[in-house]
Amino acid sequence: MSAAEKPNMIVIFTDDHGYADLSAQGILDDVKTPNIDFLANHGRRCTAGYVTAPQCVPSRAGLLTGRSQNRFGVESNGGDLDGFGQQMTIAERLKKQGYATGMVGKWHLGSPGQIPEHGFEDVFYSDGRWANFNVQGESVKPGSVFPGEYHLEQNNQAALAFLKRHHDEPFFLYLAHRAPHVPLSAPKKYLDRFSGEMPRRRRLALAMLSCIDDGVGAIRKSLADYGIEKKTLIFFIGDNGAPLKIHKYDAPGGGPGWDGSRNDPFNGEKGMLTEGGIRVPFVVYWKGMLGDTKSVEQSEYRPMVSSLDVAATIARLAGIELDDSFDGVNLIPYLSGQRAGVPHETLYWRWMTQAAIQQHGWKYLRGGDREYLFNLDQDPQEKQNLMTKHADVAAQLKNELVEWTTELSPPGLPVGNAGMAAEQFFDFYLDGKPAPKRPETPPKPEVQVAGLLARNATLKHDSPLLTVFPENKNRVPFVVLNDLKLPKVFELRVQLRNKNGGQVKIAWRREGESDFNDASIVATDVSTTMRFQEVKMQVGTSAQVIHIRIVLPQGVTELKRIEAFDPDGNLLIRRQF
Repeated sequence: MSAAEKPNMIVIFTDDHGYADLSAQGILDDVKTPNIDFLANHGRRCTAGYVTAPQCVPSRAGLLTGRSQNRFGVESNGGDLDGFGQQMTIAERLKKQGYATGMVGKWHLGSPGQIPEHGFEDVFYSDGRWANFNVQGESVKPGSVFPGEYHLEQNNQAALAFLKRHHDEPFFLYLAHRAPHVPLSAPKKYLDRFSGEMPRRRRLALAMLSCIDDGVGAIRKSLADYGIEKKTLIFFIGDNGAPLKIHKYDAPGGGPGWDGSRNDPFNGEKGMLTEGGIRVPFVVYWKGMLGDTKSVEQSEYRPMVSSLDVAATIARLAGIELDDSFDGVNLIPYLSGQRAGVPHETLYWRWMTQAAIQQHGWKYLRGGDREYLFNLDQDPQEKQNLMTKHADVAAQLKNELVEWTTELSPPGLPVGNAGMAAEQFFDFYLDGKPAPKRPETPPKPEVQVAGLLARNATLKHDSPLLTVFPENKNRVPFVVLNDLKLPKVFELRVQLRNKNGGQVKIAWRREGESDFNDASIVATDVSTTMRFQEVKMQVGTSAQVIHIRIVLPQGVTELKRIEAFDPDGNLLIRRQF
């Protein structure tokens, strides 16, 4: 296949984006996504589109390799990624076929410096925290940082810059927005699009999705301007269902909890293998190549499709033969009507203490020691457990699920208790028990030590050291500097020791801001050593900085000194312990 014949590929992957939150779905009235709707209404809106896990890391590992991540030991967030490192990503495969490859946004599969090793030549990582090209389309020194912009707008700009760099050759772009994942934030111009009465978190989620939608429109316009829209296949998919935390509590701020997105009409949420956790927005668009779609009804595609199909589809269109290293299928013949039948008779899942199989409308689900059987054709909300009434169907599906798990690493079905959070989810969503009481945690009194406040940690001052002890391994420790008047550009220097190494981040709040903006963050790596080291981080922003958070690696950290300097080297602040 010549370069002129090879189609371009774009995969847009959103984060914790519930099934209901495309206006093309026709479920909720408050969401506005006209540009994504255009793709859905003039392409294929897959109403039974599934991802491989109800959580970020395994879902992304499956998408990018085209293999069930359980085959290579990537089961959940926070686990070992060695297995992923041994796989060939779709970017690596396409690079061998002469494609330009680019990754923009959230990675979550290892350190940013390793992204090029997985086949992505152009990288603009995580809100501009590591890049080798800029939003003007120019190559820059690998590892360059571009702080201070709204992350979704910056990702949109980087995607357009990638198209500018490579529109005259075959390309593959993976655009992974961190939205509407928490922490939630959006500029006023997007918030103002949603003026009705609604929870604050709902408005933030819709505003973030609106920014993504603007980017989709800009990408399609750019493709048309370059004359390559008919040559470019676009996937738009969510990575898993929205986290509702049962209560959909509209907590102040934009931090942990409900992300404002919705999974209607399906049951459950992120962290579950129910439909609400794994059935996601799933749109495929290729101008003029998917048959006649003169109406919204004609654009709807109802058979099951999987995020595993993305890599298989892209590979086949690039001239790569599909072998046993792919678990998905080429969707184009099915979506275009060239091939009868359905892409999948059966789909399988295993995630931590849960496992599931879906076949011919039946779904068998395990959660710890609990078992469920649903007929999704009659009961898509998974309300009626048919385990007893159709024991023979349940037994057959269970046997097939067990057989599939023998191919995984490690093999077998999960057994034992599902864990407190999963048990509460299953109690509420599937067993009809009352919702657990929403925990009301009273705020801790502000305790300042050596001029600093701690969050998710306690402090001990024993001059010349200030020691930070994390309170919970699942929450990131950080220290706070308040009541500052730092200029728009400065350098923060932190002298510390943490034997675990990891990453130090600083986040800042500007004058006039009521909360932290998740685009206002820079990060740097900390070596694994028993010696003290000094980390330096450059801040460039648009207004005076009044508040700083210093996010520390996990484990105990000892601090000797925190300083800030202006560009001329003049000392601005010093906290010496």
